[in-house]
Amino acid sequence: MKINKVFITGATGYIGGSVAHLLLKKGYQVSALVRKESDAEKLGALGIMPVPGTIHNMPVLRKATADADAVIHTADSDDFFSVLTFLEELKGTGKTFIFTSGSSLVGDNAKGEKGHIVYSEDIPVQPRLEKLHRVAINDHILAAAKENVRSIVLVPTMVYGKGLGIKPDSIQVPMLIDIAKEKQAGVFIEKGENIWSNVHIDDLAELYILALESASAGSYFYTENGSASLKDIAISISKMLGLQGKAESVSLDTAIEKWGPDASAFGFASNSIVNSDKARTILGWKPKHSSILEDIENGSYQKIHVATQEI
Repeated sequence: MKINKVFITGATGYIGGSVAHLLLKKGYQVSALVRKESDAEKLGALGIMPVPGTIHNMPVLRKATADADAVIHTADSDDFFSVLTFLEELKGTGKTFIFTSGSSLVGDNAKGEKGHIVYSEDIPVQPRLEKLHRVAINDHILAAAKENVRSIVLVPTMVYGKGLGIKPDSIQVPMLIDIAKEKQAGVFIEKGENIWSNVHIDDLAELYILALESASAGSYFYTENGSASLKDIAISISKMLGLQGKAESVSLDTAIEKWGPDASAFGFASNSIVNSDKARTILGWKPKHSSILEDIENGSYQKIHVATQEI
C-alpha cells in the first residue's frame, strides 16, 4: 500500500514534532492531533493539517485514522484506550501503525548501580511490576499484525539533541540541567554508575521514516547509538554550565521527592541498555550522532533554552 497521508499524535512534542517535520521534508501529507488552538496555528504554519482533539476523543481518532494511510502515535506510550481505538479502526485494512514505546520497560531496580544486561529484540523482557502495562501494550500492538494491521513498535532510549519541531528540548537532560543549576553542580542518584543507551533526535526521526517505508508488520526495534552513565552525564552538564565538572550524588528518596518515583527510579536510577543492530541490518539505519556527552558539553542545550525563552 502506497503511503501519502500520515496522521500523527504528539506533533507538538519533542519526538512527534521532529518526526512530523521530517515527514513534511520527505514529501508526505501530514495531519496532526492538537489540543490547543495556538498550537494548531503553529502546526498549520508549518504545513501540517491540525486535527483538533485529544487522544481520548475516540470519534476524532477514528475519522483521522480512516482518512490517513498510516498512523504514527507518539503522544503517550502508556495509554491503552487510544491504542485500542487505533487498532480497531485499522483492523483488516493493511494500513500502518507505528507506536512509540520507551526503553524504561527494560529498566531495573539498580538505584544507581551499574548494570550489565544489554537487551536485543531477541531477549525476552522480564519487566518489573511498574512496567508490565507497557510491555502488554507493545505485545498487543505487535499481535495486531495477525489481523492485517502493519503494526510496528519503536523503543527510543534517552533521546537528546535539538528537536526539529515546535518543542526543541528533550525531557531527561533538561530535567538534569535544571537541578544542576539549582544545586550549582551536576546531579546523579546514589553512585550514578547506572547506564542508559541514548539516541540523537535527528537519527531517531530518520528511523521513523525508514520504519514507515520498509518495516514489515509485527516489527519491534530498539533505538540507540551509544550509552553513558548518569554520573558522566551529570559531569558533562556541569562542564556545560561552567561548573568545572563538579557533580554530586543525591539519594533516591531525595530524587523521588523532586521528580516522583517513576522518573527517579526508572528515568534516572535504573539501567536501560539496548542494542540496535536489528534496525541497522533490516532497515539500513545509519545513525550519525554517537555521543550524548559531547552534545551536552558543546552547549546545545543552553542554546535551546535561550531560543525557547525568546519565543
